[in-house]
Amino acid sequence: MNMNKRNLLTTAGIALAAAGATGAESQTPSKPNILWIMTDQQPADMMSCAGNANLRTPAMDALATNGVRFELAYTANPICVPSRTSMMTGRLPHETGVKFNLARFDVSAESLGARMKQAGYDTAYMGKWHIPMESKNSKWHGFDVMLDDPKEFNDEHLEAPLTAFIKQKRDKPFFLVASFTNPHDICEFARKLANFGKGEEPKNGPFFDPPPPAQCPKLPANFAIPQNEPDMIRVHQTWQENTYPARDWTDGLWRQYRWELCRLTELVDSRIATLLDALRAEGLMQKTLIVLVSDHGDGNAAHHWNQKTLFYDETARVPLILSGPGISAPGRTDREHLVSTGQDLFPTFCDYAGIETPETLRGRSLRPLAEGRATAWRNQLVSENDLARRFGLGSGVEGRMLRTQNYKYVVYSYGKIREQLTDMRNDPGEMNNLAVDPKFREILQEHRNRLAAELKETGDFFNVPGTDSAPL
Repeated sequence: MNMNKRNLLTTAGIALAAAGATGAESQTPSKPNILWIMTDQQPADMMSCAGNANLRTPAMDALATNGVRFELAYTANPICVPSRTSMMTGRLPHETGVKFNLARFDVSAESLGARMKQAGYDTAYMGKWHIPMESKNSKWHGFDVMLDDPKEFNDEHLEAPLTAFIKQKRDKPFFLVASFTNPHDICEFARKLANFGKGEEPKNGPFFDPPPPAQCPKLPANFAIPQNEPDMIRVHQTWQENTYPARDWTDGLWRQYRWELCRLTELVDSRIATLLDALRAEGLMQKTLIVLVSDHGDGNAAHHWNQKTLFYDETARVPLILSGPGISAPGRTDREHLVSTGQDLFPTFCDYAGIETPETLRGRSLRPLAEGRATAWRNQLVSENDLARRFGLGSGVEGRMLRTQNYKYVVYSYGKIREQLTDMRNDPGEMNNLAVDPKFREILQEHRNRLAAELKETGDFFNVPGTDSAPL
């Protein structure tokens, strides 16, 4: 794709942002329409409204201007299939049985789509599915319309059916999931830079041609591999050469990689702009809750990492915006509340739909936070991963992350260095592993105990070192 087309898309997005999404402070309808926009492999800071000067995302910025952006939103598992399965069921990966891509699925878990259909919503899912449950099984997923054929409904081809659905005349609210693939095409771009395979262009269209490295984004401040990093991370990186072709890259290739990730994000932003234009044209902006989220992030060169899977913030923290009527003080950023996208979206949608959240779910509705109402909230959350040996095949090496207000504790099931403790206030780049520092022994043990207690409560049998379940 040439740069002229990108500039045209960006200009259209700027016009959208200037138009704004009016009515954010108006009262929320009793049963608003819900538009759930999902991107794929977008880091939390990959938006201009998040302070990233390397790209412009006017559509996402417009949502943030008329909503609330949650800075501490984390995926339940930083890879596609487990994360999407968690969001669709409200359950953590160890509960669904889906711990890595193409894993087994526990069909006893209720689908969010089925719940919304029972609530009287006109339901549709369009775009990337990537859940190990047949998309033809409408009895389980509950969507009246399901368009997920990757050959036909890539991001560009999604725009027409999505806007057509929005424009339909109906006598009940809609629940529409717009699941875009980009900026996930960065995976293929990495392989192209490394001259892997045939260098085929992705289904979403040709790549942008990066300029010379000097004209690309600078390397991140946390580009280096941290000392005392859990050793299984780099072992995992050697298992999948086609997934991690960037291990021996020059700085210049990394900078071009970062440039391309920005362009692919801008491209999906232009798709989102089309949806917002359709809502505005139909007079639905004040009747529609819009939720923007990504299933996981991307390493984006931090710690010499491309792809996802790890618990570093670039891969595990995701963009999350709630936008629309009823938002208190629109345009604000919530930097306080820890959000689990895998657990909290299900109860949030139930809350806005006016229905009960299943009693077995542990997530919490974000609606009180969005509307500025006092509510009890968690002081920690857990994410899971599996360092898969190759696509669709687990390795037996699993990890858990405990994110508290000030610290992040990570532990893997194997390795000479299994643990990682980071002071997120003073070391947001996660370069200093305090787990090996005797001065932080008490804080380390506190987080071990907190994680072990959390896992026991959720029925997760992962062994945490230094606790009753797994003594050192």
